[in-house]
Amino acid sequence: MSSEQPANNGRPLQFDDLVVGYGAMVGRCVVPCAEAIEFARKWEPQPHHIDPDAAAGSIYAGITLCSLQLFAICTRLFFDWEQQPAVLAMLGKDEIRLPNPARPDEMIEYRTECIDRRESKSKPDRGVVTLLDTLSDPRGAAVLTQKVTLLVPRLAG
Repeated sequence: MSSEQPANNGRPLQFDDLVVGYGAMVGRCVVPCAEAIEFARKWEPQPHHIDPDAAAGSIYAGITLCSLQLFAICTRLFFDWEQQPAVLAMLGKDEIRLPNPARPDEMIEYRTECIDRRESKSKPDRGVVTLLDTLSDPRGAAVLTQKVTLLVPRLAG
């Protein structure tokens, strides 16, 4: 993965900037335990997300962040990212995996890599890119991976 920044002069990334192999660190965050439990109580109230005693006796041996909160983290960090692509539309999310539990009070890092791109056959002013997103815990273990397909504009001219 190349971490080289495209020469976009501060503008949102366009199709022409997103070459296969381009990668970047999108952002980091820590979710406090109380916030994780509150979120899960509302949206995904499984015992390993909301009850410390039940979570301690579960296969996870402690509270874990719920998947919906991980998706929300991806979305928030993506929109806070200074190098974000100029997205016209999200076309899909595929191959979503949750290989390891994400823990409250631990730093989560979000990285993305362009793994595919193609010019639009019907509209020459745009293209389709596929990004491989990874959320990782402090030990470098992936807690979420997903392929995201985006419609992005091409540079004029």
